[in-house]
Amino acid sequence: MSYRISVDTGGTFTDVVVADDSGAFTVGKALTDRERAFASIEAGLAVAAGELGTDVEALLADTDLFLYGTTRATNGIVEGKVARTAFLSTEGFPDVLLLKEGGKANPHQLQVEYPDPYIPRSDTFEVPERINAEGGVERALEEDALRATLRRVREGGFEAAAVCLLWSVANPAHELRVGELLDEEVPGLPYTLSHQLNPILREYRRASSAAIDASLKPLMQSYLSALQDDLRKAGYAGDILVSTSFGGVMHLQDIVERPIFLVKSGPAMAPVAGLAYVEAEGLPRDLIVCDAGGTTFDVSLVRDGAIEFTRDTWLGPQWVGHNLGMASVAVHSIGAGGGAIAWVDSGGLLRVGPQSAGSDPGPACYGGGGTAPTVTDAAVVLGYIDPDHFLGGRMRLDRPAAERAISGLADTLRQPLDRSAYAIMAVANENMIQAIKELTINEGIDPSDSAIVAGGGAGGLGIVPIAAELGCAQVLVPRTAGALSAAGMQFSDIVSEAGMSRLAVSSDFPFDAINEALDDIEAQLSGFGATLAERGFRDVEIRFYVEARYRFQVWELEVPLPRPRFRSPADVDALVEAFHAIHQRVFAVHDPGQAVECLNWRGRLRARVAPPSLGSETRASGTARPARERDAYFGATALTTPVYLGGELAPGTEIEGPAIVEEETTTLVVHPGARARVSSGGRYLLSPPEEETS
Repeated sequence: MSYRISVDTGGTFTDVVVADDSGAFTVGKALTDRERAFASIEAGLAVAAGELGTDVEALLADTDLFLYGTTRATNGIVEGKVARTAFLSTEGFPDVLLLKEGGKANPHQLQVEYPDPYIPRSDTFEVPERINAEGGVERALEEDALRATLRRVREGGFEAAAVCLLWSVANPAHELRVGELLDEEVPGLPYTLSHQLNPILREYRRASSAAIDASLKPLMQSYLSALQDDLRKAGYAGDILVSTSFGGVMHLQDIVERPIFLVKSGPAMAPVAGLAYVEAEGLPRDLIVCDAGGTTFDVSLVRDGAIEFTRDTWLGPQWVGHNLGMASVAVHSIGAGGGAIAWVDSGGLLRVGPQSAGSDPGPACYGGGGTAPTVTDAAVVLGYIDPDHFLGGRMRLDRPAAERAISGLADTLRQPLDRSAYAIMAVANENMIQAIKELTINEGIDPSDSAIVAGGGAGGLGIVPIAAELGCAQVLVPRTAGALSAAGMQFSDIVSEAGMSRLAVSSDFPFDAINEALDDIEAQLSGFGATLAERGFRDVEIRFYVEARYRFQVWELEVPLPRPRFRSPADVDALVEAFHAIHQRVFAVHDPGQAVECLNWRGRLRARVAPPSLGSETRASGTARPARERDAYFGATALTTPVYLGGELAPGTEIEGPAIVEEETTTLVVHPGARARVSSGGRYLLSPPEEETS
């Protein structure tokens, strides 16, 4: 028997999914160890190995492929635990990271403090040089002055450097020379050159990408190197692939050179899993994918079988956060997971999140010293989660501690304990609904036209009222919902990108210049493809895209190129028509008579990794009799609620709400009036109450 293992290290739990030759999944889950990744991975592997009748050493020895995803990079940025980084910019332009893009969510709100730059202004160094927009040298690089600056960087104790010079995308000579001098003056210092990482015209986004990438290099290189060493010592000898922010995986050796691709990489895998599951069930491929973990609630979209991407990824609020500047799966994240803390604001209103109890100390019911009331504590008090059967009984929860945490909030609200717990769930659900609406209704998409795939350990607690509010008639909950992102890695391909900036207007198209740029992009990707071929990956394809806009617009849309090269005006016309269609879909308007400007050209290489089969999720055949009953609160009333064990439910089983289905890594709450059916593939298909979705 050979296995494929995927792991997602989150802020609260580490999820392990083991796929065998037949495609059956075995899930292990453990609290995340923040000091060393392998400690929690080993604990999750031990759970999965026990179910498979083996041990961790033998399991790793029989594993052909190990896939890994982590929130470590994102958490490092959010918590400010990245390397101290020097930012080198063209003399006269030191405020690129400070000024950002100048936007403001509410232009009439004058009390908002100016946001801090990603790298402090005091750690910015100006480089005497100047390249113009055509690539000409306006001012030669003054190397003696630069060497003196780099000695200050060395003496200042900096751990990394980011270099973003003006118009380096038109002529990279000066940036390349800065890199050479960094190697001479500060040997061993990791650095990022903006034109190599993200060759786009927008200076802030290029600078932000370089700054984020450089600041992550010491942290993630050490983290991933330790993980690789631990895996080798534990007996694993195969390839290690790491999930990326654009929904694919890359070899560990490649990702350590560009750790920016690890930011938001975990949530990017949830829609990959969601798409695989609905295709296995033969369901329509317009999806809302929800992943409610311990720390965050992440929502993403799949439209007609295509995962939605964005180049407008902000870490933190738009305009005042930090822009990734890179392509990523469009994921909207809020602090509304199982560990989200409930609190009362100065106006007496109940709030949930964004603060999270995480895994240390965790929710009060974990018994780790936490005292703040959380969503998980509320679920325990309401009877949704059985303290004796959490994680299949491997982790016993402390119900009295949960009650004490909620009672303090109940006293403030002057409400009974159960009403306060239900209010916490209702507010958390409303936060999730608003997050889904921001990604759907705000973008012109009717959520009722989509099915919902619910994942995450907390995903099944409130998905029925969420679907009912949105008007979604069908919800799919996989048995592996508690490890949705880790499961997504099992179906992900190896993906890499290369790009180049070349301005082109459809009314006067420079055929030779654009084709030359596309040739260069393809050459870069083909070199990577040749490396993959040496590693045994030969099913490789390259597709091309362009970021385009109508003339005088500010922001671009990404458009797939209808043809890989431009040989005639008909090829340009095909691109223009494709842009009109995307503009109409996104903005509900298009302008057929307007010229189209093309700015940034990209190629995306995808190497197919053979996914496991999803014909059926293994489960024992059994009856639909409940294992036990317990009181659970739905609104103001406690109802005697049957509790079913997921492993005993055979395909075709139908369950009427109210009911609770316990899986080892998640709990599914079927609210009154809702129905659940076990599909032929062993997954749960939920229908919210009919009167609420009509």
